[in-house]
Amino acid sequence: MPTLFAKIIRGEIPSDTVYQDDRVTAFRDINPAAPVHILIVPNKTIPTVNDLTEEDEALVGHMVLVAKKLAAQEQIEKNGYRLIINCNIHGGQEIFHLHIHLLGGKLLRRMVQKR
Repeated sequence: MPTLFAKIIRGEIPSDTVYQDDRVTAFRDINPAAPVHILIVPNKTIPTVNDLTEEDEALVGHMVLVAKKLAAQEQIEKNGYRLIINCNIHGGQEIFHLHIHLLGGKLLRRMVQKR
């Protein structure tokens, strides 16, 4: 069954797409956690980081470079931004289609509290 992100990539569900090429699609998160919150998603469905293979190495590198390009496009590269990849339930992953969150546009506080 196709993921929500696969349907967005194929244009079956509308999105605010900010970038797309033959390997990845990037669109604005519908529930943003920061003024800039963009998801960078591989066009091929990979459920989690645990499902990556060595064949995906260039794809993941491309995803990070697209995030860098989008940070510049959104004018957040100078003040800084955060890239997040969640993996599985305890890692906070909600949609099981690998994706990078690009967050910025404000000061981002500590993600995890020290014990």
